[in-house]
Amino acid sequence: MSDPIEPEAPLLEATVVAECPFNADFLPPDKRKHVEPKAPVPLRMMAAKGLVPLAPSDKIAALFMLTYDPDQGVRDAAAKAAASQPDVILAPALRDERVKAPVLGWLLTLYGTNDAYAEMLILNAGTPDESVATVAATCSLKILEIIGQNQLRILRHDDIIRQLVANPNATPALIDSVCDFAVRSGVGLADVQAMTDARVRLYGPQAAESPPDIGPTADEVLHEFEEIADEGAAPMEEGKRMSVSQKIMKMSVSEKVKLANMGNKEIRGILLRDSNRLVAVAAVRSQRITDGEILIQANNKTASDDVLRVIYHDREWTKQYPIKLALVRNPKTPQALAMKFLGSLRDSDVKGLSRDKNVPNIVQQMARKMIEKKETPKKDDK
Repeated sequence: MSDPIEPEAPLLEATVVAECPFNADFLPPDKRKHVEPKAPVPLRMMAAKGLVPLAPSDKIAALFMLTYDPDQGVRDAAAKAAASQPDVILAPALRDERVKAPVLGWLLTLYGTNDAYAEMLILNAGTPDESVATVAATCSLKILEIIGQNQLRILRHDDIIRQLVANPNATPALIDSVCDFAVRSGVGLADVQAMTDARVRLYGPQAAESPPDIGPTADEVLHEFEEIADEGAAPMEEGKRMSVSQKIMKMSVSEKVKLANMGNKEIRGILLRDSNRLVAVAAVRSQRITDGEILIQANNKTASDDVLRVIYHDREWTKQYPIKLALVRNPKTPQALAMKFLGSLRDSDVKGLSRDKNVPNIVQQMARKMIEKKETPKKDDK
């Protein structure tokens, strides 16, 4: 008896479309139908062609979503529209730190050869370091210099250095400057000759064969104390916390910066108090940090000026009323900003500030004047 003939396997589609890394929750509810895969194709095509009225950042993110659409025509239309957006749409979106990281990385691949747009994206803290590293391999000297000045990116992502030094547009002076900073901060990269040259330049010929000990790495600390990567982990016992703190003290600046992005709330709390400004700023800029942690820092009168500067210059955080109120109370907040925030507080909180002896005198005095002005009857009302 012959073997049974197996049925032919169904033909696969020529293109397997990946799933978009986020959903449409960022859009107003009445606009989501234009990007959801189950919606009628004509509705999705409207958004793909840029015909749906949306804020610039939402429009760009919607186009990104539609490049994952199950319909080839929609995908093609979205890609074409994304590559030809006018400056009035692009510029606000490229600067907006609220735009999701995958979108910013995608935009950098689209517009990386345009120096004006590449600069906006590289200066946007939300743009992924991986995307910046890719651009660093081929971009102009102007953009390379901007990348080289971003010390946090240099320390967070080693491949940025690799790509920067390999870029034919990089000058010896720029390469030396970046590598010298990286070596001083504890970056290794034995595979990069320019880094070896920097170690010799800074520490002498013997450093070529025996690089200085950079101490524990972020990966080693996370491997030894696995719970410090878990945001839901219970607070460490005092003995273990002391051990972790001692390990952190021995870490290089570079490895502390990496740990700030991988560790949990308890680790960020330690690193926010680090004496090195780059480490503290890396902790407050961690993608994992919560609004509750930001509120604690806004209330903290001993917080570093650099940490507070990140907070009070962030429009999303200062839109949150408790954070804004905390910044008004904090004597380290610049007077001009404190006065600006004070003007948008509730009357009850302004009254409280007018009687609070623990706030800066200028805040207390201005709060009193605001209350007096509201409580004094106008002449026309007499």
